[in-house]
Amino acid sequence: MLVVRAIEEKDLDGLMQLAAQVGGGMTTLKPDRRMLGHRVELACASFAERIPPEQRDYLFVMEDTAGAALVGVCAIKSAVGLEEPFYNYRIGTLVHSSEELNVFSRMETLYLSNDLTGCSELCSLFLHPDYRSGMNGRLLSKSRLLFIAQFPHLFAEKLIAEMRGFLRTDGTSPFWDSLGRHFFKMEFERADDLTSLGKKSFIAELMPRYPLYIACLPQEAQDAIGLVHVATAPARRLLEQEGMYYEGYVDIFDAGPVLQARVRELRALRDSSVVIAADFAATVPGAQPLLLANTSMQDFRVIAATVEAVGGKLALPAAERDLLHCREGDSLRALPMNPTH
Repeated sequence: MLVVRAIEEKDLDGLMQLAAQVGGGMTTLKPDRRMLGHRVELACASFAERIPPEQRDYLFVMEDTAGAALVGVCAIKSAVGLEEPFYNYRIGTLVHSSEELNVFSRMETLYLSNDLTGCSELCSLFLHPDYRSGMNGRLLSKSRLLFIAQFPHLFAEKLIAEMRGFLRTDGTSPFWDSLGRHFFKMEFERADDLTSLGKKSFIAELMPRYPLYIACLPQEAQDAIGLVHVATAPARRLLEQEGMYYEGYVDIFDAGPVLQARVRELRALRDSSVVIAADFAATVPGAQPLLLANTSMQDFRVIAATVEAVGGKLALPAAERDLLHCREGDSLRALPMNPTH
């Protein structure tokens, strides 16, 4: 059985194995033991509430309890850009006109921006290829939103998610090759690695501060703006189902889209409800898949189950109550797996 839970210090080796399979383009999950070790320590301190809310990095893992193996990972950063700069390109518009020549043109531009500083961020989503079936991806991705629904006061007004941008089959980025390479004088992978290590000052030092005209880029690079990596497309669809949307911000390296939403407008806050765990009863015909989470921060756990709440109570088998580390009479937060409207 699968459960998404708060990470523990003993999970570092399993996290390293997952990170080794991710590939390029995900700066928050590199197979660097020192960096991941620090992140696990930070996550454990976050769940234990030993550090201020704005410094927290909540890291979750999906565990296959049959073999005690970690098969997925995801995270929420409480606030980005407060301790190190957080850059994006904002797509804007400049208008050029000449009454004498009767010419009027609108040109799309890229502005180097820190507009999203202070937002909470969904990040580090990765599911082992062997588990990319059924409801597993939805369980992993949406589990974070149940955490936000349970503890909304810990997060900023706006939530964002940087999507991995389009890469060619050989792993190279047409956007980077056409733009970033000219300013940074290094390969995409090198810039990506430096960013993952927190060495971001070079971005401000080397990137132009004036607007860049998109029309001046090669067509292949223009087409990549706002386009996601082929493996990231399902993750984008899931987040859009939950109320996130693209509004013209992209990554400065691969031009992947940045999705955003008001936390209070997320489906998880609107449609989730608190129910009481009850002893197992007969299966209710027509029950829909639910995401179920306990209400503990330090021991937060989420599972998927096809059950139905009746009168504010949720009949749950003992095995599933054990996965959630809950007993009869405990409160659970429930959310339909799929949007109902």
